[in-house]
Amino acid sequence: MRSMKGYHKLLEIVIHIILIILAVTILSPLVFLMFNSFKSNNEIVASPIALPEVWSFRYIINAVDKINFFGALGVTFVVTFCSIVLLIVVSSFAAWAMVRSKSVISNIMFMCCTAAMLIPFQSLMYPLLDIFEKMGLKNIYGLILMYGGFGLSMSVFLYHGFIKSVPASLEEAALIDGANLFQMFFKVEFPLLKGTTVTVIVLNGMWIWNDYLLPFLVIGNKEGFKTLTLELYFAKLTSGQYGNPWELIFPAVFITIIPIILLYIILQKYIVAGVTDGAIKM
Repeated sequence: MRSMKGYHKLLEIVIHIILIILAVTILSPLVFLMFNSFKSNNEIVASPIALPEVWSFRYIINAVDKINFFGALGVTFVVTFCSIVLLIVVSSFAAWAMVRSKSVISNIMFMCCTAAMLIPFQSLMYPLLDIFEKMGLKNIYGLILMYGGFGLSMSVFLYHGFIKSVPASLEEAALIDGANLFQMFFKVEFPLLKGTTVTVIVLNGMWIWNDYLLPFLVIGNKEGFKTLTLELYFAKLTSGQYGNPWELIFPAVFITIIPIILLYIILQKYIVAGVTDGAIKM
């Protein structure tokens, strides 16, 4: 018994050591970014891993001004919020229809959605942009539609797995009580999908907020319509003619990722539960 207790104690110590190493490895880039956001270009070049000599916010204030932070934040928020709302409404309703239909066509549609997750964006990039340009949608509205389309397959997959576990009798009772189809779905079915919905919000929100390629291809350098990642890129171009402006890059990246980190921290407890619900209940 003593040997077994000793073994379990040793195993627990090893697990904790491994977890500590993983935590340090994962958090070290963020700590590195934060330290260098308060340092001058000369300090960063001389010793990038050292603490700042003076904790000054002037570099962050300069970055806020250079990348038009608040204007770009508004554009990024609108694009992210509208894309996620579109994704949630369409994917949840589509997944519910596929589950309740129980037909060959619905199974084929679900398989197509699942297979679509394997298609890389780069293979669709040029024909998609060409179509949207001809339709006059190479703008913010087109960008939102593109995000809604590209995030649809994964969101349907997550919702589909959970909805299969929801009893159809709840919906039948709502219909008997006089609810129409939309009232039944959004007042009875949708509130049960809270965990999966939060997972869809966080996973798609992180991707859309940090994305660079799609906004660059759709919006480009249109003044007043650039997202945070685009403002950061073009600010770097205009400020770095004679080398990398590290005292701008580090604080600009730092303030750009803060909102999405806060969102993740607030909603993190729902993420694992939502993904597990969508996977196990298939």
